[in-house]
Amino acid sequence: MALRHDRWTADHRLPIGVVQRPEVGEHVKAGDVIATGVGLGSASRLLGARRIGVPPGDLERALRVPVGSEVRAGTVLARTGRRFARAVTAPGDGRVLHVTTNGDVYFAPIVDHWVVRSTLDGEVTRSDDARITVDGEAWCLPGVAAYGPDAVGEIALGVESPLEDLAPSRVDVRLGGRIVIAGARAVPEVITRGHACGVAGFVAGAAPAAGLRLVFGAGVAAAGAPSRDDRPTVLCLMGFGTAPLPREVFRLLTTLAGSRAAIHTASARLFVFAPADAADAPGDPLQVGLAGDYGGVRTISDGCAAAGEVAFASELRRAALRRRRPSGGERPALRPRAVASRGWETGSDGESGGCRPSSAGRRSRSAHRGPQRSGAPRSWCSSDP
Repeated sequence: MALRHDRWTADHRLPIGVVQRPEVGEHVKAGDVIATGVGLGSASRLLGARRIGVPPGDLERALRVPVGSEVRAGTVLARTGRRFARAVTAPGDGRVLHVTTNGDVYFAPIVDHWVVRSTLDGEVTRSDDARITVDGEAWCLPGVAAYGPDAVGEIALGVESPLEDLAPSRVDVRLGGRIVIAGARAVPEVITRGHACGVAGFVAGAAPAAGLRLVFGAGVAAAGAPSRDDRPTVLCLMGFGTAPLPREVFRLLTTLAGSRAAIHTASARLFVFAPADAADAPGDPLQVGLAGDYGGVRTISDGCAAAGEVAFASELRRAALRRRRPSGGERPALRPRAVASRGWETGSDGESGGCRPSSAGRRSRSAHRGPQRSGAPRSWCSSDP
């Protein structure tokens, strides 16, 4: 984990229904609209040639709007005659999709309008109906997981120390439109209050798993939940629960406070747009691991063993643990060793994307507690040798 200035790539996946997108080679800035589109409902079949009394092959000459265009309710799609005219009209706001060989018209209502904004200052290197890729230079801080839509705004410090937690009382409308550094932990009260006050996003060392379930729903995963919905944006840099930020990272963020920044949730990265000489980056990447005391680590009573590395969306790679079944067999799930993953269970895909919220540990705090005294002895698994 390191905050450094380099050339980066940001991929923006596009939903179905693209209407407008930029050309390759076009220069964009973070926050600029790079694609727009619509969401369509179920298509309906309208009588065309038979309605206006023309042969199916002559319907295209009678069309008043081209195929693929958006129309308002009541718009005349096709018409014949003058004094005794016959016409096909749109039943609602929508789009003309297709004209069949039988002379019928397929029409679909518009149920949603969406936009995609760039999260990086740079040049468009790929532009098609599937995704738009932007290459540019910026400071980048990779994280473990991000939740919510992409966010763009100025960096604002919400805490004075990397060990602090951002208190809900410090979040108000003065932070609207900014990306707030929330310290060691972003609790659900801070996330929801910030969303109501117009805060663009939060960057924290960690967030409680129970709090993420409360804000983003029970189906959220440890790999993150990028979306286009009107929800808060949270970037977890180190894991889940409580994770104080490294002092070097916090010092660099303090130096870059006030600069334009963006959170790319698909890759769990924070981009800061400042000159390369705006701060002094550390020469070696910072090593991130679990805290020295094992109170914040979840117990695994059935044993575990090393299982190589796991890759996160931000290209961070950390050592993983493989849990063993009570019968002695190994579970196919991998657990990142560098993530304080209390309150999460791994899935079956062997990557961080398979982590799901567990039914145990539903408290909203990480609870740095020691091993339980009752029951059989438990083994603690950590990233420290």
